[in-house]
Amino acid sequence: MKTAIFSLLALCLLLSACEGFFGKKTDSTFLDVPVYDQRQVAYVPIQPVIDDLVRPVDVIAGWDELIYVADGGTEEIISYDQAGNELGRFTVPGLHAIAQDRRLDILALGRKDTNINGTDFSLPAIYRIDLNKNGDYGLQNAFIKRTIVHPFYYKSSTPSGNEVQSRFGGIDVRADNRYYVSRNGPSNSTTQFGGPDDAVLLFDDKDVYITPVVVSTSIGLFNNYFQKPQGIATFAKPPQSPAVNRDGGFLFTSTSPVAALKVQWIDFISTDFGASYEARQLNAGDTSKASGFLYEAGRFDSPLDITIAGDGSNYIFVVDAEKDSLYQFNGLGYEGVNPPAGAKSNKAILASFGGTGEGLSQFREPSGVAYLREIVYVADAGNGRLLRFKLTTDFD
Repeated sequence: MKTAIFSLLALCLLLSACEGFFGKKTDSTFLDVPVYDQRQVAYVPIQPVIDDLVRPVDVIAGWDELIYVADGGTEEIISYDQAGNELGRFTVPGLHAIAQDRRLDILALGRKDTNINGTDFSLPAIYRIDLNKNGDYGLQNAFIKRTIVHPFYYKSSTPSGNEVQSRFGGIDVRADNRYYVSRNGPSNSTTQFGGPDDAVLLFDDKDVYITPVVVSTSIGLFNNYFQKPQGIATFAKPPQSPAVNRDGGFLFTSTSPVAALKVQWIDFISTDFGASYEARQLNAGDTSKASGFLYEAGRFDSPLDITIAGDGSNYIFVVDAEKDSLYQFNGLGYEGVNPPAGAKSNKAILASFGGTGEGLSQFREPSGVAYLREIVYVADAGNGRLLRFKLTTDFD
């Protein structure tokens, strides 16, 4: 049955003619190109605002090209088509982050209540959610296929106090359907069983735990490299295509108050002799290239989420819940968008924006960010809404 779904999806994407199956796509041709006196290149809001939410804490663009929001206030995943029409809801206990793999299963981070030897526990959990029940695809027909509960993916004994206090942060999927999950907790001993609580974990496509990520730097290997990791972004992003980026690396955000760099790039290096993870160094400080940089000390306070554009532009988007802002960088880590063809300067043009408030370009605790077909989606948690933005230069 899933083969049939893939065939139908591929046909829909190829012909762009199956409006009724996955919902309607956003037709932005009716939108006028806004004129900004201060900045001619800027992200501008698309209306209407999707404001039927309580506390949206994450948003993703799915491989089925639907938009999925994790509403922490109602503990529901909500699906929308690209025009903003709601299609379905599904409840997940303790929901706070989501991803979708290329088989179109949803992976959700939440909590699992259980009783072990007469003691009640509420433990971090990963829920695998199948969207295809009896051949009828959609979130409204979803069911939980598998639940991975911390710490039982690496041990079988009763959870310790530290393990109960641990939590999963973010999740994202590689092109091969393996996926990364960030984890943080109170104990970061390098010798404890299961490794430090602050970690990025790799699972295979069948939800089997493989390994914590050990990072190589110029001064050695570290199994305690991560400090309160939160958002995770791989390079595999929709639309579904044989040309999807298969780089196994990722970017992650940190909410640690002592982290020097709160967004970092980790490369996955595969050779005939094995595979490793290496911390990438990005240039910063050359103001002839940009006004700001991804690798700039103090650039972020509480970056909760990050995503990468899958359309070849390689733009990187970060939302900061403390600064109430959306930041945009190019693939070199320069803040801004690449200048248009024929521009007199090669300097990146600043496009980041935000500020505390309820305006169409303001936020309160933005907690999730996604990108699909030149539209940026922001889960504006404190205002209970999903906002959409498009770059002025992307309007036809």
